[in-house]
Amino acid sequence: MKLTDKIKERRLFRQIKESDKEAFITAYDNYADQIFRFIYFKVNNQEEAQDIASAVFLKAWNHVQNNSLTEAKTLRALFYKIARTSVIDYYRKNSRGSAISLNDSEVEIDPADGSQDALSEIEISSDMEKVQEKLLELKDEYREAIVLKFINGLSTGEIAEITSKSQGNVRITLHRALKALRELMGEEK
Repeated sequence: MKLTDKIKERRLFRQIKESDKEAFITAYDNYADQIFRFIYFKVNNQEEAQDIASAVFLKAWNHVQNNSLTEAKTLRALFYKIARTSVIDYYRKNSRGSAISLNDSEVEIDPADGSQDALSEIEISSDMEKVQEKLLELKDEYREAIVLKFINGLSTGEIAEITSKSQGNVRITLHRALKALRELMGEEK
């Protein structure tokens, strides 16, 4: 995240803390797709992911109204933390034990952030299907770390805040997750 983006986010977060509805709408516009994508990778159902994502922003607004945003350091981390706990609640309510699949053909997931060149996007597209299959074989902690870092583009510090772990622990988890994913994809040397 660029310095100017961080400054804009801090300003937006300050405005939201003051119950500014327009600022909250702007935050929704900025983060809705990212939060949906994060949730979708967890629940693999488009309608459920949309419902949970809506609930995330409603919960965030309720936090604003109740003045309970004091522990959140960044706006982005707040949304992801709420999304993460909402997914956990979803699975607790629906403990049906079904397998998670990332192969829902109805939903187009764009892992690229738009700043990559055309060749990189082609490479990502061709490898994404294989990566999605192999992500399912990783344990949940590793899958979550990879999705947060490489698909949603969060920093190690933001992931640490969302998962309530230290930055060092997040770095170790990411390292192990990438190693496990490489092994699954047959790229381990």
